[in-house]
Amino acid sequence: MALQFITAPEPEDEPREKGRLMFAGPVDFVKGVTTMAALPPPDRLEICFAGRSNVGKSSLINALTGRKNLARASNTPGRTQEINFFALGEVRYLVDLPGYGYAEAPVAIVAKWQALLKQYLQGRQTLRRAFVLIDTRHGVKAVDEEILTLLDKSAVTFQVVMTKADKVNRETREANIAQVKAALGKHPAAYPEIIVTSSEKGEGVETLRAIIATLE
Repeated sequence: MALQFITAPEPEDEPREKGRLMFAGPVDFVKGVTTMAALPPPDRLEICFAGRSNVGKSSLINALTGRKNLARASNTPGRTQEINFFALGEVRYLVDLPGYGYAEAPVAIVAKWQALLKQYLQGRQTLRRAFVLIDTRHGVKAVDEEILTLLDKSAVTFQVVMTKADKVNRETREANIAQVKAALGKHPAAYPEIIVTSSEKGEGVETLRAIIATLE
């Protein structure tokens, strides 16, 4: 029987508070890596964020952590070629993967990044969930399908976070959420709840914090 994809509900009080406390504590940049050998020790649970260039990943990470410049947005797609690790206190690594789907980066750089991404997703035992960001204005595009398929092959559970929900009217929003749900039906690694967010308005931020805080 096919999974039924739903929009994630508002969190209960206990996980909401757990998420608030986790993200109210220290959040520190650990390092940026370009090779598997440079990864920090796998001594805590990790969650990662993936998304095509300009999907609003840096803005969402900054909104989650309540820090304006923790993750730096680049105006040039594909400029950031590192996997960036941030420590959420002593209990989580929040991992920011480089934006994908950029046309301006040299082919050799793209190939190197894709190889590193594949190695990370397939070889990191402490990676508990990948959050894949999809722009609410556009829904799932062909370039997103590539990363979703890679996550399927890597057997990494992923959950879609729809960004920039405040940038569209209700009709477009509902249509694109439906398109995303239909697209996810083809991906066995997809978690059946979609989180709808707006970094500017704060929509969905508490929900995402609660989910991250309660993963085991």
